[in-house]
Amino acid sequence: MPGISGLALYLPPYRVNLEDWCQWNNQPWDKIRKVVGHSFRMRGPEQSVYTLAANAVWRLIQAYDIDPQDIGYLALGTESSSDNSAGAVIVKGMLDDALATHGKAAMSRECEVPEFKHACLGGVYAMKGALRYLATDGAHRKAIVVCSDIAEYGRGSTGEPTQGAGAVAILLEAEPKLLHIDLARSGSASDYRMVDFRKPFARFRDQPQRSDGQMQDLPVFNGRYSTSCYVDATRSAMNAMLARQGGGRRADYFHTVDAVFMHRPYHRMPSAGWAMAYLFALADGDTDNHAELAEYANGAGVDFDDLLAEIAGASPNMRERVAAGASGDDAFPLAGDLMRYLRKTELWTNLVSGKLGLGSDTMRDLGNLYTAALPAWLAAGFTEAHESTLALGGQHWLALGYGSGDAAEALPMRVVEGWEAAAAKINFQAALGEPLNLDETQYAALHDGHPADVEPAPASDEFVVDFIGETDRADFRDVGIEYYRYVPAAEANSEHPTTAQQAAG
Repeated sequence: MPGISGLALYLPPYRVNLEDWCQWNNQPWDKIRKVVGHSFRMRGPEQSVYTLAANAVWRLIQAYDIDPQDIGYLALGTESSSDNSAGAVIVKGMLDDALATHGKAAMSRECEVPEFKHACLGGVYAMKGALRYLATDGAHRKAIVVCSDIAEYGRGSTGEPTQGAGAVAILLEAEPKLLHIDLARSGSASDYRMVDFRKPFARFRDQPQRSDGQMQDLPVFNGRYSTSCYVDATRSAMNAMLARQGGGRRADYFHTVDAVFMHRPYHRMPSAGWAMAYLFALADGDTDNHAELAEYANGAGVDFDDLLAEIAGASPNMRERVAAGASGDDAFPLAGDLMRYLRKTELWTNLVSGKLGLGSDTMRDLGNLYTAALPAWLAAGFTEAHESTLALGGQHWLALGYGSGDAAEALPMRVVEGWEAAAAKINFQAALGEPLNLDETQYAALHDGHPADVEPAPASDEFVVDFIGETDRADFRDVGIEYYRYVPAAEANSEHPTTAQQAAG
């Protein structure tokens, strides 16, 4: 059964400490710490979604000693593309430059280079494509999926503390070293949700000029509606997966699975989604399940019959809620009240904190990575388990991916015996590195596209944006096309003329 053999991360060094951010914006740190996290990363002056991706893959290739000629599938999952034509092939080009610098052969010309897009779920779709490739015509090759994103929200918006930037590269093989992924028993869900979370081009019409040459990728979103969509899509994907499992009550699965990893736009969202999925399973279950749910409802002071009417059976029609002007209302208010009560119970400790705990605290310092959030959490989980010498071999894990708009995927996984050797190569702590903590002025400069006010952190063994094309002649055009440069580790502390400067000289 194909699966995951390796993971590597790249995080830009520019960090916003959320405690500082709370002071700048007169926000309650205690609440932000509990709900959102501790910090987030930002794209730097010489970085783009493509350099983040290439840096993650380059670290993966080096850590796992991958022969580039063996890679038959290199997929990019992102919702931050700045080029609507090329995608993963840009990453491939940068990798070939680094390989040439180190005297190594380029990647195979036979390598497939697709890009996958569906909000934060693009990376999971790319992984499913890779697994199918390995199970068919790519059985003797290797596949790499890189999830790379830049999560930006307007200053002063409700989403501002949930920003982030980074990439995670994933090595997949027919005989995996970390996780088997059982696609035959996975679950899928999708339903068009209109105004959940979108990125229409119309956003760019009136954007002010930026000196970094980038467009600011601010989403159009409706927070409470998006939360309801996340909860409902997670439930639907879980139902689809559990229907394939066969036998037993669906609610029992929540107790027997060993660990759960989910898409996490902010720290508290996965726990809410998982707990709500359990309440849905109880509501759709047998008399014993109903008795358990009634006990919780009584403890919370929630009417059981009203609760069943809210969450049992078919999902609410979210588009009708938009048409009725109810998109700003919680679709599951009684279940939400019950969930808040359950946070103080032993059930929460065992079913939620216990199942979602592995690697979770470390993720508080990554921010929102969109497509990269779920694989980053897997990397954090393996890193914590390896450092703590936990016995994971044979454990059953669940990965729950979500993409606004919306769609969800539930992937059952099994930890490979002998996982420790591959986990030891995951560079999670190295990726956290020694970040540059931004002050308020530096943060505003990077956020608003004026990076001249921020001294770039030295690049080392990584790719940077060298310059962005501006030529628009009849015989040659490169307007908006990024040109990249690989900076070897040996050059990290020296001055480098850009390609443009070299040409001018």
